[in-house]
Amino acid sequence: MKRTIAIVLGILVVVAIAAAAFTVFKKPEEASAPIAAVPLVVETTEPAAVATSAPELTATAVPEPTATVVPDPTATEETQPVVEPVAEATVAEVQPTETPAEATTETASGPTIFEIVPAESQARFVINEVLRGSPKTVIGATDQVSGQLAVDPSDPAATQVGVIQVNARTLATDSNMRDRALKNWILQTNDYEFVTFEPSEVLSMPASVAVGESFSFQLAGNLTVRDTTVPVTFDVTVTPVSETRLEGMATLTIPYQDLNVSIPDSPSVDTVSDDLTLELEFVAIPAGDV
Repeated sequence: MKRTIAIVLGILVVVAIAAAAFTVFKKPEEASAPIAAVPLVVETTEPAAVATSAPELTATAVPEPTATVVPDPTATEETQPVVEPVAEATVAEVQPTETPAEATTETASGPTIFEIVPAESQARFVINEVLRGSPKTVIGATDQVSGQLAVDPSDPAATQVGVIQVNARTLATDSNMRDRALKNWILQTNDYEFVTFEPSEVLSMPASVAVGESFSFQLAGNLTVRDTTVPVTFDVTVTPVSETRLEGMATLTIPYQDLNVSIPDSPSVDTVSDDLTLELEFVAIPAGDV
């Protein structure tokens, strides 16, 4: 009887291990589609372009010319022609009060919407571990990252940043087995395809920026991984390479347990660091050029 119970328990343990292994190491689903940016709705008080009207035209009364009657010196008073008074006639003639130039149109200045270029950008996570007694830095990266930002060079403090998305199904490390564990167990990408960051506030933006000069600021918002959303603040450095190209880096270090994720035990991994670093290295150009 005891032998039978032991055999049954052994079978159950093997089945449980096999089920867990299948869950962790099964082939995860591919990305549903190439990533696309969530359009940024720019909040602005700038007026739309307004056409300037020409000066108003006024009517000027012009008297009608009258004939001059010369008296006949040979005529008597009775035969002298009588000139009836003629009422002053006016002719409405439209004349401008001043010579107008051609009507001009005022072009309202405002922010330019830039969009992240996936092919030139990379989102990644960095975490340290001890693998078989040796320290190792694990990096998972993808170019499937999207987002838009509105920048007004004349008013940097008014910069706005839209939703940033990373397709977690496309993250890759240097190990296929680690990738499957990452997607199936840690991030559950079959159910939660995207990691998202929704900015809420731009902090410490400089008063002015110039092409070729790097500047730094902070970007606060909500980071969502799987079904967990936490408030975070990224440190951001941007370089306006030209008027139509921005290059930058955003970084955040956070305990991975704050994201409500767990890392499965592995016989080959001795320890894993508590802190996880998230990085976004990006290039952005005007949205219409992406």
